[in-house]
Amino acid sequence: MDNTTWLVNQTGGSDFILLGFFSQSKHPALLCVVIFVIFLMALSGNAILIFLIHSNTHLHTPMYFFISQLSLMDVMYISVTVPKMLIDQVIGINTISVPECGIQMFLYLTLVGSEYCLLAAMAYDRYMAICHPLRYPVLMNHRICLLLASGCWFLGSVDGFMVTPITMTFPFCRSREIHHFFCEVPAIMKLSCSDTSLIETLMYLCCVLMILIPVTVILSSYSFILLTIYRMTSAEGRKKALTTCSSHMTVVTLFYGAAIYTYMMPSSYHTQEKDTVVSFFYTVLTPVLNPLIYSFRNKDVTGALKKMLNVGPDFQETIK
Repeated sequence: MDNTTWLVNQTGGSDFILLGFFSQSKHPALLCVVIFVIFLMALSGNAILIFLIHSNTHLHTPMYFFISQLSLMDVMYISVTVPKMLIDQVIGINTISVPECGIQMFLYLTLVGSEYCLLAAMAYDRYMAICHPLRYPVLMNHRICLLLASGCWFLGSVDGFMVTPITMTFPFCRSREIHHFFCEVPAIMKLSCSDTSLIETLMYLCCVLMILIPVTVILSSYSFILLTIYRMTSAEGRKKALTTCSSHMTVVTLFYGAAIYTYMMPSSYHTQEKDTVVSFFYTVLTPVLNPLIYSFRNKDVTGALKKMLNVGPDFQETIK
């Protein structure tokens, strides 16, 4: 495996063919419209959430800073996959070149890997806020938040730089048909006619680093949080802590559950149909659900949204 193999893949005569959802649907036009609506909902929901957090001074806290980063990641990684899928359906072309496939894979791995780490950072932030409230402003100052967020983006990019070149330098001498709607590593590796044990080992190590370690941080943080909540004497404080944490745990469960199935479950549990549906769930649906989970269950966000819709004098002052 070297640069020669990459050139052979790139110039070997044909592009990859993304079969996606539409080839299996009885009503592809209706499905295309539904996915387009979901895409617009994800973009608008996350964009509004980012705008609210940055324009309202009451939301300039570490928790909302991390939520804005999560929304930014969601906007970017749904944009990596869905527009290509929709455009291909509209113009009737479902091919993707090897370089385009590699770029899409790198961006997707980077953004998903960054989100794995960010969810762990958000759990750590909630642990500090609930278990160490007096020291929280010092321990989670703006500089620390920036360092944590930058570290998440860096680790995600490392994941992309490690996995993408190795995957794309395997020789693809089988069918060029990818039974997926984007260039995801497991779907691409099925096309290789060489020994894929190296990439499988690397994927396992990446899963340990990018999934199991953040999950351990999240579970540890929430174990301490639940213990602290149990000891609280204030019913109002207990309710507020549980509401905030349950929103985060809902997102964690949805995102990590799908990721663990995709990358860590034995191949005997996988089928092409299941893999496509699960990938669609955490690639397309999760970015729509995240702003809904964090807005409808959060009084601060709903209050800021009402203020924006009313365009009251206080809001006008914040956006000047």
